[in-house]
Amino acid sequence: MDPAGRGARPVGDVPPALRRMRTNVLQARQEMVVPPLNFDMVAPGVYRSGHPNERNFGFLKRLQLRSIVYLASDEYRPNVLQWAKREGLRIFHHRVNMNKEPFTEMDEGEVASALVHVLDQRHLPVLVHCNKGKYRVGCLVGCVRRLQGWSHINILEEYARFAGDKIADEEFIEMFDLSRVQLDPEHKPAWL
Repeated sequence: MDPAGRGARPVGDVPPALRRMRTNVLQARQEMVVPPLNFDMVAPGVYRSGHPNERNFGFLKRLQLRSIVYLASDEYRPNVLQWAKREGLRIFHHRVNMNKEPFTEMDEGEVASALVHVLDQRHLPVLVHCNKGKYRVGCLVGCVRRLQGWSHINILEEYARFAGDKIADEEFIEMFDLSRVQLDPEHKPAWL
């Protein structure tokens, strides 16, 4: 008998309450927000992560991004590029190699240019990402922290949380010439 006592329900007939519950579960799955790998907030309006994918688009949309700074030598993935264009986001692609002992080092000019994009209020909120959100992003964030006046120990602790110990990157962060970062004082964020 059905709960109202009106007799047996035909086989396969789903009660309306169960049908609504199933619909709600399906909607919740579709609306599920998943941050990209190694996602974190660096400062108000500045976020870091690994390369986003389709599962992350709903999450990123909630950040109301204006721009993306991509730190990698390879081309931007077409699916993310198309999504960013649909969302009206500006993409700043800085072709940066990873630091590898003994011969490869990140280009300081390219890093300085990326920092100018990240630290311009007109581009915020911004997502800064590389492939895994560890080494290149870690170096850039380390330079942001130096500009903020963080201690060297705290910078390296934050770097290690995402990337572990990588001496080449730690040296890059410490030796990076901050005078190369030419910020527009009129457009730099209040927290800097």
